[in-house]
Amino acid sequence: MQKPFAITLDVGSSLANHTGSWRNTRPVYLDRLPPCNHQCPAGENIQGWLFHAESGHYETAWRTLVADNPFPAVMGRVCYHSCEGACNRAKLDAPVGINSVERFLGDQAIAKGWQLDPAAPPTGKRVLVVGAGPSGLSAAYHLARLGHEVTVREAGPLPGGMMRFGIPQYRLPRDVLDAEVQRIVNLGVRIEYNAKVTSVLEARQQGGFDAVFLAVGAHIAKRAFIPAGDSAKVLDAVSVLRSMEGEDKPMLGRKVVVYGGGNTAIDVARTAKRLGATEAIIVYRRTRDKMPAHPFEVEEALQEGVLIKWLSTISQAGESSITVEKMALDDKGFPQPTGEFETLAADSVVLALGQDVDLSLIDGVPGLSVADGVVQVDAHMMTGHPGIFAGGDMVPAERNVTVAIGHGKKAARHIDAWLAGSTYTPAPQHELASFDKLNTWYYSDAPKTMRPMLDIIRRQSTFEEVQGGLDEGTALFEARRCLSCGNCFECDNCYGVCPDNAVTKLGPGKRFDFKYDYCKGCGMCAQECPCGAIAMVPEET
Repeated sequence: MQKPFAITLDVGSSLANHTGSWRNTRPVYLDRLPPCNHQCPAGENIQGWLFHAESGHYETAWRTLVADNPFPAVMGRVCYHSCEGACNRAKLDAPVGINSVERFLGDQAIAKGWQLDPAAPPTGKRVLVVGAGPSGLSAAYHLARLGHEVTVREAGPLPGGMMRFGIPQYRLPRDVLDAEVQRIVNLGVRIEYNAKVTSVLEARQQGGFDAVFLAVGAHIAKRAFIPAGDSAKVLDAVSVLRSMEGEDKPMLGRKVVVYGGGNTAIDVARTAKRLGATEAIIVYRRTRDKMPAHPFEVEEALQEGVLIKWLSTISQAGESSITVEKMALDDKGFPQPTGEFETLAADSVVLALGQDVDLSLIDGVPGLSVADGVVQVDAHMMTGHPGIFAGGDMVPAERNVTVAIGHGKKAARHIDAWLAGSTYTPAPQHELASFDKLNTWYYSDAPKTMRPMLDIIRRQSTFEEVQGGLDEGTALFEARRCLSCGNCFECDNCYGVCPDNAVTKLGPGKRFDFKYDYCKGCGMCAQECPCGAIAMVPEET
């Protein structure tokens, strides 16, 4: 027989666990993992800096952003923003323009001269970073902030790696890149140029370095066997794009053929148009839906007059023409030769078939393993040789700037732990804030803000930046489209709808608390929380 309900009001007693018969679940506040944060290869706290941006606190937003990524102005231009593909807002109208706001914050920092926070006190440890590309510079930045003395050795004359030598200026102006690299140098990182490392073991020993991070980019162009006459002008895409950084621009001629289907092929064809080519034709062996280049880059190239011959391969190159064989898809969808040929006029042929990494600097390193042209690393990004870590293009992973920057941050954390004789263990991830956990009836339609584009004529004849940035008004609007998935942003809904006055406001930035003495477990707070930051959990008995 159930005992009659009674409350004893002893001084100092707690009723928090006294549930009675009216409540079998209780509300709890929690933080779920936003899908944008979960998707970001650089590990940015995207929702965190968007929260500050939508409040107009731009410098705080920028500082939150650069805690993970030192290149917001660069990334706002070259990142392929996979975070937006995961954004829950897309199920309402369109994803939040995360990349646009990131660029705005990065540009604000450059314009206003914001500098990075001082580094931690010196640890007395010295780290060598080989390569001043995105991965190497990211690692150097994070290691310096942790208090380590960092030297970067770069084989080339300028920093940036493929950010400088693989991405054209119409996508990434060099003054933007230089400004963000300079901030890393101002932090105390030393960069030595024209200083190619030929033996990593010798460099480590002679320099007295406690650890090494290998971040050599993929700068060696892959070749393909194409029968060509002595006078045929066959170039590689890496050399063409690299030469754009010098005084002598490449002489490609009026009719240029690019062989390949990746983003580099697109970049070379668009560059050729800007250098005066009347025809820039991409020859690709598969169909558009199989093309590895990002769709928006393909579309921009087509807008600028670049032509693409699908299902085609180059079989021969001559002095002023090439021979192309048409392909056809078999019943499994793979291209097969047809025996049908076509001749195209061509002053030059540029091969854009991918790149390899020069691994000669690791020859003879005990325990270090190489497979399929890349260095094998463990879960801590360390190679088989103690104290030598690797990331970016040198390890098995997707090759893009965002992934490389993420590798640099991850490696820095593991190097820091290794130098201290410990192991870095990342914090466990929270439950993902999926769309079904949100209560989106509070949000009205707000179309995504589109960034301005340079007019077609100037895009075809100059290297001016193609895509513009948002102004403060549009950036603020875009930041405010964020749904704050899974995390309380203090909208006061729970406080306002609770029929039992069981919600306590703790003050700005401190969120709320539940007074379970008054809560009857109706769940109204969870139902009315827009961002899904309240869950009803089974009551303890």
